[in-house]
Amino acid sequence: MTAETDSAAPELRHIFDTARMRHLAEETAAVSTDFDAQTFLHLTTHDLDALSLMQRLRRVGEALHASLPPAAYRSRLDVLRALAPRINNRFVTLVLPEYVARYGLDDFEASMQALRDFTVYGSSEFGVRPFLRQDLARGMRFMLDWSSDGDEHVRRLASEGSRPRLPWSFRLEALVADPGPTRALLDNLRADDSLYVRKSVANHLNDIAKDHEDYLLAWLQEWAVGERSVSDPRTNRTDWIIRRGLRTLVKRGDARALALLGAHPAPQVRVAAAEATPSHLALGEHLGLSLTLESTAAAGSAPQRLVVDYAVLYRRRADAPSRKVFKLKTVDLAPGERVTLTRRQLFKAYTTRTHYAGRHGVEWLINGQCVAQAAFDLTV
Repeated sequence: MTAETDSAAPELRHIFDTARMRHLAEETAAVSTDFDAQTFLHLTTHDLDALSLMQRLRRVGEALHASLPPAAYRSRLDVLRALAPRINNRFVTLVLPEYVARYGLDDFEASMQALRDFTVYGSSEFGVRPFLRQDLARGMRFMLDWSSDGDEHVRRLASEGSRPRLPWSFRLEALVADPGPTRALLDNLRADDSLYVRKSVANHLNDIAKDHEDYLLAWLQEWAVGERSVSDPRTNRTDWIIRRGLRTLVKRGDARALALLGAHPAPQVRVAAAEATPSHLALGEHLGLSLTLESTAAAGSAPQRLVVDYAVLYRRRADAPSRKVFKLKTVDLAPGERVTLTRRQLFKAYTTRTHYAGRHGVEWLINGQCVAQAAFDLTV
């Protein structure tokens, strides 16, 4: 795989177990009579237990290359196209774009077409990135075309594959520096009827927010204004993308992002209750969060839009706590109206976070401002 980070959940690697390698060998042999299944199994199962997810995926790509009959690259792509619908797990089909990324950089046109074909069965988001890094302008011509494709998987590839900061992959530094080349394709997808695609577009925008917030806010303002004159379903889809795409800026309490979401600049609310229970929590248990708000706005005034989040202040071994903001809910609160928002937060061991015993904190945020706090003790 082209990803340069092996931070995937350890359990995922077991998708590529010995039984899966046999399945791949059998199905490849069924579409290529000269395929060397014995060599493939020897290469893929040797020392398998010691390999991470990404190492296993790379190993399959290498083994396919060593076991397919010697032939021109495009002939091998034909074999892989025949294999794609026979693979019994969507995640496992990532071996196909992995093969293209590793062995197809010298045949740009054929490789990009193959990545488009393979993404229908799983995703080519990682496989396409070496081609964008090699020749961004050439690659973006394909991506722009894909953004209008009739298949949602292909449209998602246009957005996801060109994300500046795609998780599990290397950064596309040219797009981190200048996101402009992806603007046209994201404009094409700004009201896509597929939630699968809209999630990717929002995540792409959130990547851009980390480096170019002024550029992004001006761009999304154009989206918000432009969609007011079209039908409700389209407007709702664009609004959803904007809300999710601005989540990093909203978590920072950015006033411009909150204003773009229609959040009231000076909320008129009273915190009637804020609770974090139980006060003593063990690792593996849930923390219950409850916040009750009451509007203090004058009767007859318009409802207030409130973007409500919460932050957990995780205890560290030393120094200041680590603060992480989570989304709670966006509500429109009418004058005199009262609402209670709840959430259960699970505390368990993650590969990305080490928990320490002791006092932790919780903050409730309205439009980026802290309105209530609580504390609890965690036992590890």
